[in-house]
Amino acid sequence: MEKADIGLIGIAVMGENLVLNMESRGFHVAIFNRTVSRVDAFVQGRGKGKKITGCHSMAELAAVLKRPRKAMIMVKAGTAVDETIEQLLQVFEKGDVIIDGGNSNYRDTMRRSSFVESKGLLYLGTGVSGGEEGALTGPSIMPGGSTAAWPLVKPILQAIAAKTGGSPCCDWVGENGAGHFVKMVHNGIEYGDMQLICETYDLMKNVLGLSCEEMGDVFEKWNTGSLNSYLIEITRDILRYKDEDGRPLVEKILDTAGQKGTGKWTGIAALEFGAPLSLIGEAVFSRCLSAARAERVRASKVFSGPRISKPDRETFIADLEKALYAAKVVSYAQGCLLMREAAKEYKWNLNYGGIALMWRGGCIIRSAFLGKIKEAFDKKPDLENLLLDPFFTRVIEDSQDSWRRVAAAAVENGVPVPALLSALAYFDGYRTERLPANLLQAQRDYFGAHTYERIDRPRGEFFHTNWTGKGGTTSATIYTV
Repeated sequence: MEKADIGLIGIAVMGENLVLNMESRGFHVAIFNRTVSRVDAFVQGRGKGKKITGCHSMAELAAVLKRPRKAMIMVKAGTAVDETIEQLLQVFEKGDVIIDGGNSNYRDTMRRSSFVESKGLLYLGTGVSGGEEGALTGPSIMPGGSTAAWPLVKPILQAIAAKTGGSPCCDWVGENGAGHFVKMVHNGIEYGDMQLICETYDLMKNVLGLSCEEMGDVFEKWNTGSLNSYLIEITRDILRYKDEDGRPLVEKILDTAGQKGTGKWTGIAALEFGAPLSLIGEAVFSRCLSAARAERVRASKVFSGPRISKPDRETFIADLEKALYAAKVVSYAQGCLLMREAAKEYKWNLNYGGIALMWRGGCIIRSAFLGKIKEAFDKKPDLENLLLDPFFTRVIEDSQDSWRRVAAAAVENGVPVPALLSALAYFDGYRTERLPANLLQAQRDYFGAHTYERIDRPRGEFFHTNWTGKGGTTSATIYTV
């Protein structure tokens, strides 16, 4: 019997599609699922006549794989992954490779990588983005973990990945949890992109009074320019889709957004690393607020908003396009900042241009705009903030007036746009030489003796003042660190 090139465990839709993708690229795939009836159903159904071997046990899976064995886990993140790893360790040998292709928390991946390596095996925590369609036709793949495992799986993963300009949207990210960390940031940016688009839709609908068909036309036009992207494209399609009665289906959908946790993880990581990921944080909180629908409905009967003041249609649509683009730039800039802080902490050598290329195709946030991010980091790998790249500096400068007009219109008309406003606030804070944190530091020193630094003394000298001293006199203690 011919040995299989790779095994895949977890035959849900994503798993099935990845198997079919691998097989279509010339690889022989062995499969296993905890509910073995799904294995038989798949082999006799979508996998019929293909180089796919169904297995009814982990031992059988291990027996049919070429050495060093390679198996990809596509099960629900959490304890199911740990249980699957334990089962594989019983039938795999030293030098074999375990790949987690699910949405695992990067800290879990770091723990698992260390554990599996301690047993003499190799481990990869691999982010896979693109949904069901991407899994079948070519996703974005972000592998990280045991460095020695990459050459063993590179031919398979790069073969099944999406291609942009002939290059695979898959390359080595870094050690231990780097792959899943980058995938987590990808998902956080996805949250931000989606929230910004939803806020733009809300402004067109409730300020301009556009119909779904008219909004679909706007998104179609935007998709031919600087905003060209998968999310803009699908938003166009969603707005144009009619229900059986001929009315827009989107307007019949309950306004409570779900989430699987990766956006929240991104926000938590930002707080832990001290990275100002304000836009993505607001996108997560917006989903939380949407979930409180019953309370919002009650509040809507208590409070009234301002009377709508409709701006010029064409001018406002043009402003919206620029505001959306500028805020999108901030979202990616913040995501890159978070990755940079994590790289410092864990000593990862992240290739930010390469990451942008991996996101250029196959994944949910794929867009033409990512090519410009790759160019920015190719020119200056140590770029401290994406906003300082000349191309993006020009984008922000060109968009500033439109961005502020849209923000003002949203506030004046009572339309909530937390992501767009937080992006603008971040930009204004970033471009401000002196922020009011001097007063904040004085407050902290007043009530908690937390000390402060002075602008007229060298950095690293810390002072404490007795703020209630008579006649305004102060007593200062210098702490050198």
